[in-house]
Amino acid sequence: MPALEQFLLIAMVHFFAVASPGPDFALILKQSIRYNRRIAIYTSFGIAAGIIVHVTYSLVGIGLLIASDERLFTALKYIAASYFCYIAWHCLRAKKPDEVLSAADSHDTDNKSLITNEDPTQEAKDGTKTNSPSAKKAFLNGFLINALNVKATLFFVSLFSVVIAPETLLSIKIAYGAYLVAATGAWFCFLSYILTQERVRFVLQRKGYILDRIMGVILLLLAIQLVLSDLN
Repeated sequence: MPALEQFLLIAMVHFFAVASPGPDFALILKQSIRYNRRIAIYTSFGIAAGIIVHVTYSLVGIGLLIASDERLFTALKYIAASYFCYIAWHCLRAKKPDEVLSAADSHDTDNKSLITNEDPTQEAKDGTKTNSPSAKKAFLNGFLINALNVKATLFFVSLFSVVIAPETLLSIKIAYGAYLVAATGAWFCFLSYILTQERVRFVLQRKGYILDRIMGVILLLLAIQLVLSDLN
């Protein structure tokens, strides 16, 4: 298959994969609702960095080893399931805006002291104050949610072993990998921009806790699915 046709096929498959709801989308949605555009974009950069991990081990053949070694693959699945549960727990604890406002009023003194902390305190549109994570933590969250995604492991192993011909030059494979990293980062940055638009953000801040909890359930189900797939 010519390189151009190969690239177009990769781009199409990747678009449908990255655009489908999953752990990455759930995290970006949570960051956009709970914090702000800056945090969501740093999280998007972290997700893109996670793609570098998948591309790297696929290029050197480690991905095939992970997929073929039952013990390694099982360990990766349990690590991923644990992290999905961790994110799901925070999503499921999302509160209604009025509950957050009541908590802020009852702890006004504490909120004032939080302003001096390293992590910046953000004031939301509805008047509530949310202790925002640092850019480094946001980046790390995005990186871990993607790098530990077993489905992403299977996707990239399949992509580099089936779609991309074995005789394809290494330089071209690296170019494909660079595109996948850039395209993933661009998509989630775009999503972060859309979700933090003033009107969209206003709606999300009023009803976003519902989506937050739904995404928490989805992540929890994904974690359970990973564990049960190992038992079957």
